[in-house]
Amino acid sequence: MSAETAFFTAEGERLVPTALTRGPWSPLHQHGGPPAAVMARAIEQAAGEPDSLHLTRFSVDFLRPVPMEPLTVAVERVRDGRRARGYAAVLSAGGQIVARATALVVRTEPVTPPHVPAPEPLLPLPEGAAPFQFPFFRDPVGYHTGVETRMARGTFGSGRAAAWMRLRVPLVQGETPSPVQRVLTVADSGSGIGAAFDPALSVPFINADLTVALHRFPDGDWIGLEAATVLEPHGIGLTRTGLYDVRGAIGQGLQGLVVGPPGAR
Repeated sequence: MSAETAFFTAEGERLVPTALTRGPWSPLHQHGGPPAAVMARAIEQAAGEPDSLHLTRFSVDFLRPVPMEPLTVAVERVRDGRRARGYAAVLSAGGQIVARATALVVRTEPVTPPHVPAPEPLLPLPEGAAPFQFPFFRDPVGYHTGVETRMARGTFGSGRAAAWMRLRVPLVQGETPSPVQRVLTVADSGSGIGAAFDPALSVPFINADLTVALHRFPDGDWIGLEAATVLEPHGIGLTRTGLYDVRGAIGQGLQGLVVGPPGAR
């Protein structure tokens, strides 16, 4: 286990990544989850009013691999309405834009909706799920050691599996991550949980984007991901991920995949 105690440390407006942000394909690049989460963090800070505003949709395009370098986030409000606001965020490293995100934030109001059957919870719950470690990380310390993962059902590599994940450390040193930040830190792992290949083949698969839609915030630290992946022979894939807490469904994730031949980097 790494001695690092957070994914990032804050130095003024800069967020300095620790080894726990390192992704599976290169020691020089971050996993997509922590950068997505710090973009959501910046949007939440810009929106304010955490008790009445609910981030319902977050979509990020990864323009290039996010380097293991200090990051900055710039946020702009692009839509302003009575119930809904829109935000755009730009993530930069070394003076270069590496990701762009948009988010929809909705003001909550008490209503009495028609009865809809509650979705089934993701079972087994975390305490009954088996410990799991992603097998395709190349370094002993990285994102995979900054989170705890337990396989709930399915077989890794089959293209359809479910797992529970939670952060072992804060997103930013000295801060308690918000529910949205906790979801975004792990939602990018849907394509890993739902990997549709034998890991011994060393097939690279990178999601070019991530969209998360939430109808409620999670209760507790554990986030459930029920992922299903399809891959096409022209090198494009798609992962759909149901998002859960221990009570039931909280939203959905969607990732477009770029798939390479075995052994490619």
